[in-house]
Order: sequence, then C-alpha cells, then structure tokens
Amino acid sequence: MDSRGSRAEKVKRIFQQFDMNKDGCLSRQEMSFLVVAVNPRVKFSDDQINAILDEVFKTYGDFINGEKGLSYEGLLRTYDDGAGDVDRDFDALGLDLNNDVGKASRASEASSSSIADERMVESNKKQRTAAWATSPNHGIVFDYTWKIVDDLETLIKRLKAKQAKDGKMKGENSDVCSDPGWSRELGPSSELSEKKVSWDESGHDYAAFARELATLRSKADGARSREEAFDRHMAIGRVLYEHQLFKESLVDFKRACELQPTDVKSHFRAGNCLYATGRYGEAKEEFLLALDAAEVGGNQWANLLPQIHVNLGICLEGEGMVLSACEHYREAAILCPTHFRALKLLGSALFGVGEHRAAEKALEEAIFLKPDYADAHCDLGSALHAMGEDEKAIQEFQKAIDLKPGHLDALYNLGGLYMDMGRFHRASEMYTRVLAVWPNHWQAQLNKAVSLLGAGEAEEAKKALKEAFKMTNRVELHDAIAHLKQLQKKKLKGNGGAEGEGTFLVVEPSKFKGVGQKTTLRQDLANALEIRAFQRLTRLIRCNVDNLKKEMNETEVPVSYSGGGAPEKSIRKAALEGILRKLLNFLKPETFQGSVKAINERVLSVMDVSGSVNEGSAQIKKADAMRYIKLLRAIYIPSHGVSEMLEIHGEADVSMISFPEFLQMFDDPEWGFGIMATLVKLENGDRTRHGHHTCTVCRYPIIGSRFKEMKLRFNLCNECYSEGKVPSSLKQEEYRFKEYGSESEATRDKCLFFSLHSKSSSRNDS
Repeated sequence: MDSRGSRAEKVKRIFQQFDMNKDGCLSRQEMSFLVVAVNPRVKFSDDQINAILDEVFKTYGDFINGEKGLSYEGLLRTYDDGAGDVDRDFDALGLDLNNDVGKASRASEASSSSIADERMVESNKKQRTAAWATSPNHGIVFDYTWKIVDDLETLIKRLKAKQAKDGKMKGENSDVCSDPGWSRELGPSSELSEKKVSWDESGHDYAAFARELATLRSKADGARSREEAFDRHMAIGRVLYEHQLFKESLVDFKRACELQPTDVKSHFRAGNCLYATGRYGEAKEEFLLALDAAEVGGNQWANLLPQIHVNLGICLEGEGMVLSACEHYREAAILCPTHFRALKLLGSALFGVGEHRAAEKALEEAIFLKPDYADAHCDLGSALHAMGEDEKAIQEFQKAIDLKPGHLDALYNLGGLYMDMGRFHRASEMYTRVLAVWPNHWQAQLNKAVSLLGAGEAEEAKKALKEAFKMTNRVELHDAIAHLKQLQKKKLKGNGGAEGEGTFLVVEPSKFKGVGQKTTLRQDLANALEIRAFQRLTRLIRCNVDNLKKEMNETEVPVSYSGGGAPEKSIRKAALEGILRKLLNFLKPETFQGSVKAINERVLSVMDVSGSVNEGSAQIKKADAMRYIKLLRAIYIPSHGVSEMLEIHGEADVSMISFPEFLQMFDDPEWGFGIMATLVKLENGDRTRHGHHTCTVCRYPIIGSRFKEMKLRFNLCNECYSEGKVPSSLKQEEYRFKEYGSESEATRDKCLFFSLHSKSSSRNDS
C-alpha cells in the first residue's frame, strides 16, 4: 500500500472510532471527543473546544451533511490541510492498522450495505490512480478523463523504466534540509515523494514521450464541452505534477486557465508548477489570480484559501519580500488556526526580519499543534539564540536533531551557537556531522576551520581552510590562509617581531586624546563606522537618487487617524518593502532579505514617532526639524539617541526656520547630527592606503585613516582606534593620537543627505 493509501486508511480508522452512531458523519459531540482524545496532554476548556469546532464546521461546510455532521472526506481534508498529524493522532489513539483494517471494513459494510456496490466501483478507480482524483471539489468529473489518466500513467511508467535502465534518472534526498512548508496541493507531503526526481529531457525516449503526450492533449482539446476539456487538462496536469514533470504539467494547467479563467484550482496549480521551476515572479501572479478568484467564489474555496496564502507567502520569500510574506502567513493562520505549517512559516519569516519575540511565539504555537515538527524546533532554536537564551536554544536544536538526525540546518546552526559560546570542540563536531551529510558544504568547512583555530588546533584548522578554498575558490579564503601563515611565522620567532605586537588592551575613551582639531574623536569614529556598516549591509548607498526622488514624489502615502484625532501619514511595512524592492532591484533575493532585516531592526523599529515636514517650502517648522534630527540620532547613534526620543527639547516651538538655520541645528554637537562630517571623511578615505604601515594591534594593512600615537610611535587602524585597543605591552595613563588621512568638504553631501531624508521622514513614518 502506498503512503497516501496508508494515510487515508488511518484517517478512516480514526473516523470509525468516533462515529459512535454509525451514521457516516461526525457530530459536534463526536468531533469534540476526537479532539480531546488525540491531545491527551492538553486540557481544553469548553470555550476552546467550541472555538475549534466552530472553525472546522465553518471551514469545511462543503463536507457537512445536514444535522449529521462532518463526513469522512471532510475529516481527511482537515488532515490534508495540515490541521493535524495523522500518524501522531493514530498512535495517540492506540490504533493498529494491520489488526483493525478487516474489522473496520466489516463494520463499514454492515452500517451502509446499500451503497456497497458504488463504493466498490470507486475503490477500483482509486487503485487506478491517485486519491486526489476522487476528491469532491478537486477530482475527475467526466468518465473519459479516467481513460486519459490511465494512458498517461502507462506512458510515464514506460519512460521511467527506460530512463532508470539507462541511468539517466536522478534522485536527490531533500529530507536533510528544512522543509519550506510548501503546500503542494492540500497536504504537507502526501502528493510528492521526499526524493526529488530529475528527468533527462534530451534523449530519444523523452522525445517519444512528448509526442505521445501531445496526442493525449489533442484528445483533451477534442472534448464536447469546455468543462470536459478543462477536466481532462487538469487531470493530465495533476498526474504529470505528481511525477515531478513540472514543465509539462504547467502546459496543461495553463491551458485549463484559458478554458476557465476564473477557476481557482487551475491558477493555484499553475503557480505551484512555476514555483517548482524557479519562476517565482510568475508564480506570484498566478497565486494572486487564484486568491482573487477564491475570494469572489465565497465559501466554496474556503478550505483552499489558507493554502493559497501560504504558497503566495513562500513565493514572496523567494523574491526576498519577507515582510509581505508575513502578512499572508498571518492571514492563513487566521483562516485556519490549526494550520501548524502557516504558523511555522510565520515564525521563520519573523525571525528573518529580526522580530525575534514574535517569531518565538509563532513557532511555539506551531510546536504546540505538532510537537514532532523538527523544522519548527530548529527555527525556534535560532530565535532563542538571537535573544541570548542559549541553553534553551541548544535544547530546541537537539530536539530537531533527535527527530531528524541528519537535519542540516539544526546541525549547522548548533555549530554556530557553540562557536558563539566559545565551545569550539563541540562546534567542530557539529560541522563535521554537517559535512558527513553534505561533503561539499563549503560554509561548514570554513566554520570548522575557524572552530579548530579557536580550539588551538592550528594545523588542523589550516587543512580545513584549504579544503574550503578548494570547494569555493573565494578570494577572502585565500587572504585568510595567507594571514594564518603570517601569524604562524611570527609565532615561530618566539618573542621576536616588532615591539608591542601580540595581545591588546581595551582602554577607557577618556584616555584617548587627539592632537590637533582634525583628529576624529574615538566615539564619533565608532558611530560613523557603525553607520558605514549599515550602509554596506543595506546597500542603500547604491540607490539611484533620481529613482529615490521619484518614489518620494509619486508614492501616495495614506493618511490615518491616531487616538488623538490628528491625521498622520503612515505606511505599512509590507508596502514600504515593495518600494525598497524597486529601489534595490539590482539585489538578489537573499541579499535584499538581509537588507530589509537590517532596515527593520535599525530603522522601522524606531520610527514610531510621527512627524511632518513642509515639502517644497523655503522654511520648515522648528519642531519638525528637531523631531527629524532626534529620529536620525535614535536610529544611527542609539547610544545617545534612544533616550532623547522621549525628551522635549524645543518641540513645542512652532516657529519656522530657514535652511541655513537648519544646518546650524544639524551640526550642533549636543543636539544635532554632527557625525556627518566624520561619515563623509570615512567614505572619502575608503581607498586610502598608507604604504607599508600596518595596524600594531590587528596587524592588517591600514586602509582609510591612520591613527599614530605620538609618544610611543605605534599605529592603529580605524577599527582598533574606535574600539580603544592598544598593545598590552604599551600600557600608559594617556594616549595622544594624530590622524593621517584624506580630508573632505562635507557641505554638498550634507545638503543632499538632508534633502533626501527630510522627505523620507514625512513619507515613511510607520
């Protein structure tokens, strides 16, 4: 018996267990007994039970038989939709499929002998093809379609046998990584095997198959009505999809869309095919069409709506639009509160944009509904680690590994956690286990090298680093190997080398003094370096200025009313993400996702203070200027700015100020944004090198500004100077530094900074 058949039998046994009056349906009372019985560790209140039953009977109204209750097909659909775990529930009830099947069959025949012949006919159909074909709203309607399906199954079996014989058919185990939660149809993994199949489309065998398939499609188009032609193409597409012939199945689903443009399932399945072939943008459009059609169709498609939202969310994630994906996962969870995959995906997406507490809550909900959900345990471990709860995180990663011993993500992330904790030997063990599953995982190989280095095993680290370099040939690995060799040479010299090299001290900021007015203050440099890192991470510095101005001028930001009644401009995060995608369209999806995460954590989490700027005016309100500068400080200089957001400093002033007056406020060392000059100096010095000079602490060549201690004559780079690092052998009460680097004029850049940010402040409040 195949896995789908076994699954259906288990659902039937569960159904029969609670169909106490043998009327072929589960009443509300019988359903309540089922819910309680399959969750023995949960104590439900009456309100909770009623809420669950209300949701089930509302969502699966098409399967409710009058006053009798939910049919067997309805219960099967709830499991297919991810509302429960068949295997877990079956085991919780202590049922045995092998011992009870015959008994169950006899009980079924005794209770409904009048329709035995009809069931025999249906059973024969089920044996001929997959279980989806007899589903009430998603199966085969016309008899001749069965003949086409049988012929197609024969063609595919013939092709599979030939390609397997010639060694052309390849399989790939996809069970080692986290399942993205993709709703292939209505079940979590019932429709496709865990093995990914790769067909060879270049040979004679496949060409012959394609010709015979074209003949079947001609028969489908030759139907007497559009409805029958639609039925035939949908069935052909479903069979092809089950066998992972995605490009071929797309042809039939697209044809079905042409025959019935407002049908939900044809757009839904076309979207699935497009996603499976990596065409995320086109898949998204199909899911949007399916969503529109489902919402117009009313309750008929209520059971499919959550799946459309889930798959649309996954598609958006494929384009890097994680904030937008969150909205669809939330909608799916609202429509179906027991949809554990939607909750897991929501938690994972929230973690991806840096909202760790919200991610923790969603993932815990998913695990509550499905305790053996390995992927949810893995992602919960990542969220807990991000919040600093490392011991709990270790437990969650270990649960994921216990449930799925070869879980790559859990092993890899646990290795990273151990590295962060300084437990380098344990980290090395985790990365070794990752490489045992995936030998060419170069990131794991690189991290193994780093963990071995941290554990003091330099020779083994060098070997691992060379292996990583062989796998990827990345230039940074070459540089790391060279630097490691340099460190080893210096160690061989014993106490040799330049005086002051070796360990370092971190001294108080007050002990760093500048020589001359042009030497940047240590704290200012630290803030500027952090801003530069944010610029590089988000790639906002690469935005086209003309496109930015166009978006600010043309985007209509809706006006909302707060509790105070004053109208305010605000924009949803998902809408803002869409604007950012246009501006950063040159980024790959995964890079854009990282950019959005940084912006969400650094900017959007702070921008909850409303404000307005009079655009196109020669003057602005002083209160608005103060609010804008405070917002900049809170975002870019959090050590000073966060507390200031709550302080009142001139915000009651309704007077107007000119641009020169604004610049004076902007440069105010106490309340302004004086970091701008330092930031521009950093940008202009990005490519400045200082000949043979290297940093005495980190030993890397100095790029950018060079800070020379005038008495002890040692040099520091930007990073080490900003962090207050000095050689441990050169300890003293005070250090006097002079900065050597390129100077710059900041006025033009400052004006551009203000002109752009003043507009974005008024339009991007959220």
